[in-house]
Amino acid sequence: MDHRRFSQRHFTPTLLASGISSIVAVGSIGSAIAEDAPEYDGQLSSFEYAYPVERFNFSSQGQDMQMAFLDVKPEEGSANGRTVVLMHGKNFCAGTWEGTIEALHDAGYRVVAPDQVGFCKSTKPEHYQFSFHQLAANTQALLEDLELEEVTVMGHSMGGMLATRFALMYPEQTEQLVMVNPIGLEDWKALGVPYQSIDEGYQAELEKTAEGIRAYQESTYYVDTWEPEYDRWVEMLAGMYAGEDGDLVAWNQALTSDMVFTQPVVHEFDQLQMPTLLLIGEKDNTAIGKERAPEEVQKNLGRYDVLGEQAAEAIPQATLVEFPELGHSPQIQEPERFHEALLEGLESQ
Repeated sequence: MDHRRFSQRHFTPTLLASGISSIVAVGSIGSAIAEDAPEYDGQLSSFEYAYPVERFNFSSQGQDMQMAFLDVKPEEGSANGRTVVLMHGKNFCAGTWEGTIEALHDAGYRVVAPDQVGFCKSTKPEHYQFSFHQLAANTQALLEDLELEEVTVMGHSMGGMLATRFALMYPEQTEQLVMVNPIGLEDWKALGVPYQSIDEGYQAELEKTAEGIRAYQESTYYVDTWEPEYDRWVEMLAGMYAGEDGDLVAWNQALTSDMVFTQPVVHEFDQLQMPTLLLIGEKDNTAIGKERAPEEVQKNLGRYDVLGEQAAEAIPQATLVEFPELGHSPQIQEPERFHEALLEGLESQ
């Protein structure tokens, strides 16, 4: 095992459905987002990503599906021959990766960033057996269509769980795995978080407002800080809930939340065969269902200052980079510092 750890404390600049009801209207969050916040349809048609959106049409579980994706190629003469596949989190989209795409593109990487089925600009089915295995297979089908045989797979939040599953299913295709504050570094149900049914989860999704989304992101993603540019991502999420397809958006979110809770990957970390880079904001406190757990269980959940180190110990070829004062989204909170660490980690493999 090669366990290399780089804490930011020692980091130097050179190291770096049936019965679906109508959606609750979006709430106001004061001056940060106007009362006439935008509403989007179920495929974010009028929400612009920073890069051109392409479509991959395929069949899955007897249904015609469409995955939106970004395919950003390096400038002629600057390509380094490597491709990074970016996997978004549950409250994120391919478009949310725009800063990371720019940094990777400028460094000579080709970048492919799909919106997974059930999310953002991709198909939101009424009936689908969501699993990380299925989403990984969908992604692999996209890569096969693009004739990409070997890639670095990078996942943030829920995308870290998906990237792990992809790497376990397709180890020969995965030259490197990168996880950015992945959820699922602990098994919440095994630790005592009560199960929530999909119907209960759906009702909770219907109650989401822009105000609630912003409050959650401020406390978890950005450690009680806020910058005006973060509002765009709140509007993106809240606009889907508030739009004409809000009930279907909520239903898909409930289905995928069940997937996240019931399909842990943490128990298989020791089977990862490729170099793995962990980029961890230590102030993150994300733990799915934590609010449902008894108080004595809650206090020990979502401790990323501990979970990152535990993951690095479990993964055979792990490099851990810690950002002690950052939260769940270090790539958005401090992009220059994050991308310096990312590019250093990619180049060291």
